[in-house]
Amino acid sequence: MEKDAIQQLELQVDELLHASRRIRDENMLLKSQQTAWLAERAQLVEKTDTARTRIEAMVERLKELDKEL
Repeated sequence: MEKDAIQQLELQVDELLHASRRIRDENMLLKSQQTAWLAERAQLVEKTDTARTRIEAMVERLKELDKEL
């Protein structure tokens, strides 16, 4: 009877180890994806700021042209 309990415990430990490894691998993947998303977000924010600046400059030029006419 004790041998069966030990075997059952060994199986449970093996399952926990497997689950732990799977979760660790998934966590590493998610962290990697998060890093990539943050980098992409930073690029998009920079592009948005550049576009906003250019559009504001164009609007100002159009206002000046409108005043001249």
